[in-house]
Amino acid sequence: MDCARFLKELQAIMEVEELSPGHHNFWRGDHVRVYDQGARQQISELRGIIDYTRALDLWEKACLTQWNKPPVWIHGDFSIGNLLVHDGKLSAVIDFGGVAVGDPACDLVIAWTYLSGRARDIFMQERNLGMDLDADTWLRARAWALWKATY
Repeated sequence: MDCARFLKELQAIMEVEELSPGHHNFWRGDHVRVYDQGARQQISELRGIIDYTRALDLWEKACLTQWNKPPVWIHGDFSIGNLLVHDGKLSAVIDFGGVAVGDPACDLVIAWTYLSGRARDIFMQERNLGMDLDADTWLRARAWALWKATY
């Protein structure tokens, strides 16, 4: 899958000055817990509309995990609006304003915001090849998706 391949290639870049996550890129590449207080409030405000217990459980579990590998380059806003497609193939990725070096979980959010079913499975399988992302990374990605959905 083109999206997974692009992310693998981006994260393989080594010889560029690092840019840490921060206010300039809305903390993309940092740990999702940077939004802990706001996310808990957002989840609480949606009680009765969403499955509160399930959402809070997902959030709390993700906040207990950690990226235990060297930081990697992330796009920061790897979403459908920043992907250009021609003839069914990814032709370009735009808007690198959120780029940083850190935890790749934020770039995996597309698995839940755009993909579903078999397409999601293929993306996750393809993305894991070569970097062996653990279940905790995917859990943090789901937490980023939850944060975005409730923001």
